[in-house]
Amino acid sequence: MSAAVRIPTIFRTYTGGAAEVTAEGATLREVLTNLDGSYPGIAQRVLDDSGSLRRFVNLYINDDDVRFLDGLDSAVGAGASVSIIPAVTGGSS
Repeated sequence: MSAAVRIPTIFRTYTGGAAEVTAEGATLREVLTNLDGSYPGIAQRVLDDSGSLRRFVNLYINDDDVRFLDGLDSAVGAGASVSIIPAVTGGSS
């Protein structure tokens, strides 16, 4: 199954500037593996050394936060949209 993956500006150096790319996979983990196969290095920005989702990166399948689904094992249906959204931190106190 093919999913459209929305790439945030900060990660677009991996995709040659593309804001959206496609990747195959029945689960989010498979989509990320295939995405990294086409755009090497992007997975290490999304996943930590143990292969878990980084704390300050949010992933959505359509409009659903995967942390409230099955995480990286969440199903990705045909034509789904996957969004990678780095968390924004900082500010003044």
